[in-house]
Amino acid sequence: MDILIWIIFGAIVGWIASMIMGSSGSLVWDIVIGIIGAVLGGWLMSFFGQGGVTGFNLYSFLVAIFGAVVAIAIVRAFR
Repeated sequence: MDILIWIIFGAIVGWIASMIMGSSGSLVWDIVIGIIGAVLGGWLMSFFGQGGVTGFNLYSFLVAIFGAVVAIAIVRAFR
């Protein structure tokens, strides 16, 4: 059940990040970018001395969105 919640969390985060960056993608793309964004955001926040994704809460949601926006920017830079 936890994995299902994290996939939904990733989909929501990926969708919001896609809207922020103005990119359109499929549901699968949104899920993948949301999950990658959560990992990347957690890593970036720990690099700056803050906590990463700590669970299903607002702070983790914002960290994941930040990471997903950075991930989309990286993908665009390579295209």
